[in-house]
Amino acid sequence: MLFPTHQPVCFVEDDPALRDATVQALELAGFDVQAFASADQALPTIGHDFAGAIVSDIRMRGMDGLQLFARVRAIDPDIPVILVTGHADVAMAVSALREGAFDFLTKPFATDHLIASTRRALEKRLLVLDNRRLRAAAEAQGDAEPMVGDSPPMARLRATIRQVAASGIDVLVEGETGTGKELVAMMVHRFSPRRSRPFIAVNCGALPEALAEIELFGHAADSVPHTRLARTGQIEASDGGTLLLDEIDSMPLPIQSKFLRVLEEREVQPIGAPRPRAVDLRVIATSKVDLAALVAEGRFRKDLFYRLNVVRLHVPPLRDRRDDIAPLFALFVEEARARVGGGGFALTEALRRYLTTHDWPGNVRELRNYAVQAVLGLGQTPNLATHSDRYPLAERVRRFEATVIEDVLRETGGNVTAAQAILQTPRKTLYEKMGRYGIDAASFRAKGR
Repeated sequence: MLFPTHQPVCFVEDDPALRDATVQALELAGFDVQAFASADQALPTIGHDFAGAIVSDIRMRGMDGLQLFARVRAIDPDIPVILVTGHADVAMAVSALREGAFDFLTKPFATDHLIASTRRALEKRLLVLDNRRLRAAAEAQGDAEPMVGDSPPMARLRATIRQVAASGIDVLVEGETGTGKELVAMMVHRFSPRRSRPFIAVNCGALPEALAEIELFGHAADSVPHTRLARTGQIEASDGGTLLLDEIDSMPLPIQSKFLRVLEEREVQPIGAPRPRAVDLRVIATSKVDLAALVAEGRFRKDLFYRLNVVRLHVPPLRDRRDDIAPLFALFVEEARARVGGGGFALTEALRRYLTTHDWPGNVRELRNYAVQAVLGLGQTPNLATHSDRYPLAERVRRFEATVIEDVLRETGGNVTAAQAILQTPRKTLYEKMGRYGIDAASFRAKGR
């Protein structure tokens, strides 16, 4: 999930023996349980931002479980409520299901049934909160661009994202590890008409093959061992919104075959379900390798590749947009200082040269990690001067230009106006070059002359 949250289970039961036994079973299953002897005690702890689920008996003195359910729905209709009922109250529980209750259990209930239902309720609640936060972040940011960098490749990518987002076309995003493919996918969703609907991200590389089909497609009740409840798969959960298949190049071949039908028919059939269900979704897939090469090797289905390869976005590696390194590093330094509580930070000569000469094979992710190390004083800046003969002419010209600017700033004690006069360069151009090369005039003033 995008936003891990502390998730309590609010358990309401006025029978002390049953309450204690159930709390013990839930805690042994790993849940954080808050137990209450009455609905009146539980209600004040439940607000709109309540992150967990509620399990409540129906028959209780004072406020009963149905009244508690109605009060909770008034607070937030998306808080999952599981009702516990005797046989005589089944009709009331079924009616509550129609009103939006998550599930009901009939006494005496099986502990594994309660645990499975509670786990699914918490997953649903977390998904709701995740999407609320995504929508809030999108509304707060408005049309602001979260992608930093003014280099030509990034300018083209941003323009293409906005153009593609307006359509409902599936998108394939390719790029090396750490370039920001998931961010591109989120921007496509944010700028699309689906922005207020779910954005479901599935990391195909982290899915065990044995569980991939359940995770993606879900299953009907009593169709999978060790669980009686139906499960909604991630494909169906993204209905109306966007499904991100991160690292689709890692998707097992048998699952590729099943997913092809989803793309072609826009329907999904959970395991054990008698018929498929229609889904309205946009699919964005990311890959860290060339899928066409995997097709040639027989490791990716050709028909699935061509079905995905309608719109193809390429996220450039950091070495191909070196002008973006300095502003990105500055942003990450500020993030790191806020996170680790770092004090003042100065860009040293060795650090500046490392930023401009390192190839950054881990791309933006590596740069962000390096910013944290630099703020903590742990960043290594190896001397790369001995390898200068490996760089092309354009890179050598850049380094020479940066060195000239530094020498003049050193000579003028960091006086940019004086440096501008010596270099006979427009002030705006000089500042642009200083920003591009990560040159801070203040560091030369600090040294003085």
